[in-house]
Amino acid sequence: MKSIIKYLKKPWPYWVGGILLGIMNVVLLALLGISWQITSGFLLWGVGILQWFGFDPFTFEYFSHFQSYYEPIITKGNVFINQYTILNIAVIIGSLIATLLASQFKFKKIKSKKQFIAALLGGIMMGYGTRLAVGCNIGAFFSGIPSFSLHAWIFGVFVFLGAGIGVKLVTKLFL
Repeated sequence: MKSIIKYLKKPWPYWVGGILLGIMNVVLLALLGISWQITSGFLLWGVGILQWFGFDPFTFEYFSHFQSYYEPIITKGNVFINQYTILNIAVIIGSLIATLLASQFKFKKIKSKKQFIAALLGGIMMGYGTRLAVGCNIGAFFSGIPSFSLHAWIFGVFVFLGAGIGVKLVTKLFL
């Protein structure tokens, strides 16, 4: 048991992580018939929160384009109980377990107000971008490439371009 824990504390090579993620994506598709997606779950959590405040987000223009995609979830009535929520919770719990096993869990103080604002704006822009791209790097790229989706390749090219521009902006404005 000690040798297993010792192995888990060491960083794994990227190729091992890539193979394991690929296997998990195939198993998910084979068992549940869905590809791995992250932001669809977060979108539905946002829908549920807006519903608590009396809004009906499914009448928004955005959802008119994806009615058939979200229809099974809409008809069940509770947007929090679905396969995407289960996947997101599993990712959060799995990440916590991996961090704890590697003895890397710690709270860090926010360095500055500027760093906080940059992180907040970056998160908002990423969330908005995932809705424009109809998915994040997991759903639109990682799950799209194995299913031979042309949009995944286009998404990948622009992710690399955007990341390069983003790094230049962050280093210029915030570092």
